[in-house]
Amino acid sequence: MNTHNPNEFRYRVRHSDDASARFDRIPLAVRTLSSNTLFQGEHEIGIEHHGALYRLKITRQGKLILNK
Repeated sequence: MNTHNPNEFRYRVRHSDDASARFDRIPLAVRTLSSNTLFQGEHEIGIEHHGALYRLKITRQGKLILNK
């Protein structure tokens, strides 16, 4: 079970020397693509990465699975 917040990946925590403000949240620029744009009506796509082929699939439940 995933216990992380899916929006957390967009932020990096910066430690502060000030004890009253322990952490600052700095938004990161993350290029975001819609799954519709990636899959274009298909349920599986191939991704070539460093000479290896990965398969990104949409499951029947609408989740994404990446396999090597």
